[in-house]
Amino acid sequence: MQRPDGRAPDKMRKVRIVRSYIQYAEGSVLIEVGNTKVVCTASVENNRVPPFLRGRGSGWITAEYGMLPRSTHTRSQRDSTKGKPSGRGQEIQRFIGRCLRSVVDLEALGERTIWIDCDVIQADGGTRTASVTGSFLALCDAVEFLRRTGEIEKNPIRDYLAAVSVGIYKGMPVLDLCYAEDSEASVDMNVVMTGSGGLVEIQGAAEKRPFSRVELDKMLSLAEKGIQELVRLQEKVVGYSF
Repeated sequence: MQRPDGRAPDKMRKVRIVRSYIQYAEGSVLIEVGNTKVVCTASVENNRVPPFLRGRGSGWITAEYGMLPRSTHTRSQRDSTKGKPSGRGQEIQRFIGRCLRSVVDLEALGERTIWIDCDVIQADGGTRTASVTGSFLALCDAVEFLRRTGEIEKNPIRDYLAAVSVGIYKGMPVLDLCYAEDSEASVDMNVVMTGSGGLVEIQGAAEKRPFSRVELDKMLSLAEKGIQELVRLQEKVVGYSF
């Protein structure tokens, strides 16, 4: 079985990360996974949390996600002109937010919200998983800003976090699907894990045929391998352990 870009089934695409990509945000990165490119920013909003958290001394992390009109082969309409995010966009931004919250002590964050914005500038499969991986790094930089300015003392982040796609393409479990594979895959799955190996979320579905437990285990093993590679890269960028 030959993959469109010639990779082995267990091979990730090349990953590139540029920190401080946006000048004004408390945290920002450009993450490139193959030809997929996402700008992730983290913005701190002090003394403001959702109504259900007011007065409790706890913080919040939430996300917004969008794709630029020409991030894909044909132009798509901006959500702002449609008046609301697409159903897919809403689902992905909720996914990003809850994944990030899973590795953060919200009480240690204090009564503030960190807004995560993920803007896809070029899409070639795996935009939501790249968004999670890049957003984690933007969040780390925003937290370091809060510590540097003396607004918090303890680092509220408890562990690394990364995500990757896996699937079954032409009968073979594969890691990190590009768009050509994703559009033809019989199974498409997104896996989010912590640096210590804990599972945070698994999103998977059979597109053309049911898959077996054996195939599921093979895909999860591939995902674990890819996420370990991403976490090692994150560790080099951040420069410390949790």
